[in-house]
Amino acid sequence: MSDDELIWRIAGGSGDGIDSTSQNFAKALMRSGLNVFTHRHYPSRIRGGHTYVEIRAAAHEVQSRGDGYNFLLALGDSFARNPQEEAYYGNEEIKPLSENLDDLREGGVIIYDEGLIGEDDIEALDLEARAEENDWHVYPLDLRGLAKEHGREVMRNTAGVGATAALLDMELEHIEDLMEDAMGGDVLEANIEILHEAYDSVNEEYEFDHDLRAPTGEHDAEQALLSGSNAIAYGAIDAGCRFISGYPMTPWTDVFTILSQNFPDMGGISEQVEDEIAAAALAVGASHAGVKAMSGSSGGGFALMSEPLGLAEMTETPLVLIEAMRAGPSTGMPTKPEQGDLEHVLYTSQGDSQRVVFAPGSIEEAYEQTRLAFDIAWDYQIPTIIIYDQKLSGENTNVDVEFFDREPSPDLGSTLTEEELREAAHDNSGKFKRFNHEDAENGVAPRSLPGQKDGRYLATGNEHNPVGHISEDPDNRVHQMDRRLEKLESIREELDEERESTQTYFGEDDAEYGIITWGSSQGAVEEAIERLNENGHSVKGLSVSDMVPFPEREVTEFVESVDEAMVVEMNATAQFRGLLQKELGRFGEKLTSLLKYNGNPFEPAEIVEGYEVNLADEDREPTAQVRIEPAAGD
Repeated sequence: MSDDELIWRIAGGSGDGIDSTSQNFAKALMRSGLNVFTHRHYPSRIRGGHTYVEIRAAAHEVQSRGDGYNFLLALGDSFARNPQEEAYYGNEEIKPLSENLDDLREGGVIIYDEGLIGEDDIEALDLEARAEENDWHVYPLDLRGLAKEHGREVMRNTAGVGATAALLDMELEHIEDLMEDAMGGDVLEANIEILHEAYDSVNEEYEFDHDLRAPTGEHDAEQALLSGSNAIAYGAIDAGCRFISGYPMTPWTDVFTILSQNFPDMGGISEQVEDEIAAAALAVGASHAGVKAMSGSSGGGFALMSEPLGLAEMTETPLVLIEAMRAGPSTGMPTKPEQGDLEHVLYTSQGDSQRVVFAPGSIEEAYEQTRLAFDIAWDYQIPTIIIYDQKLSGENTNVDVEFFDREPSPDLGSTLTEEELREAAHDNSGKFKRFNHEDAENGVAPRSLPGQKDGRYLATGNEHNPVGHISEDPDNRVHQMDRRLEKLESIREELDEERESTQTYFGEDDAEYGIITWGSSQGAVEEAIERLNENGHSVKGLSVSDMVPFPEREVTEFVESVDEAMVVEMNATAQFRGLLQKELGRFGEKLTSLLKYNGNPFEPAEIVEGYEVNLADEDREPTAQVRIEPAAGD
């Protein structure tokens, strides 16, 4: 973390408005000319339980959360289950303060709400001594009392933002603009009053002895603050998707909700159904009928989709599915990020299944690879899966608005017109040879849609002959299976030869060591590599997005070019490293792992330390809660 950036953490209880307050403050910082990146930490409870949002803001580019943070606004938990220290879960009321102190950097600033967090609590935390030891600057304020004076206790968040702005020497203009966008009438007037009152009272009551100030910056283009869920939803819309079915499950629900809110204005259909089996089956049916369709879930919900997924593979029905990972197994930690579902997504379903899997690592990649997923699915008539996690789903960062200035692509791919169907192959009964293996270019037998003249065929989950009738003939089985498998070879060839690489590279080409990652750890790895090279190391990086079909050529060239490589991922069993070694069939002696699975994403400093301990052969153990797995044979 550099000295010219702000990392602001607002902490409270679930239901205290932490998320909405942080969203608006992040937008205000963005509108002031700064680049922002947010990180959400919240429990799997509707109300109560310690939650925080972290906003990293700087004039320079920010790719991930930082190392720790430097400003804490601790509101207390208004919905604590039991505000007693001897309670089973401890005194939840003060956890927004007590559980955030370990990560606060030296010289940091603390505002806490003394309207809820009392003197006895402060003494129990030994806050005064800890503040002196770490040079923290502590500002107790009765935010609740101030809010009650204006009629609504919930406005303590606005008071906290006003106090924050005062301590950071920020102007209130952008904060007021956002309030005016969201509110009106007496509510707006009261919030503006309390914002200014908190701002003025802090300036009047305290002489600031801290050095932290809000950075200043300027954008060259209009910015939008978006999450990975926004990017996936907007990518689907621009790809022509007009049907989504699902059942709510964190963190997939965000994509489902965004599309459900937008579809009514564009003639799309959103269906919430009874379970994930029905959701995936409904999407298969919608695609079969001729609309670009998608569904999705998380973890256990996606497990229920394995049967409809197999049906889509056998009937060669194009489909895009979303798998939003969270910490498992079973219910696990529903609101915490982890990359533990990779093998589940690669291998779920029945038999020698065929699907394409993309794992975007950034907001931009989430948009682009969602559009690519629809293109591939409809061109090759194959299910395509986007796998991501709670981190990418919920983190927000600013993106140039012009990035999304692209033409939509509603084309249905390898779907025949009625004129083309008249010239297509049919059997003696007049049925269309939908699954004709004799003239299938790249393994793709073009399809018809229900109701098209001369397009009649049978669709079944059984193995079938060219017109769809059930067939267990050995020769037919081999022909059909080989044709379906050929699609993956053709897709890999298209991705290698005709499209820009979906893998992302960092560092100098001639670096001696490598770091390989996938998915949402990409930004932290990129920043870690920058720091390592600034410190005299020779490191480059590769973030892989193509899980299936695997980019063997690109990954082989990268691993061959370095002496050793460390694979960074958020799971306990090194699933991605296992995929690398399976697909490449070698390099086991070159690949080590840095694993994290405690429910928190990587910070750049943890990757720097992991590299120094792992590859730079420093004789020490990592201080972070990570695990190093050595190369094969070590």
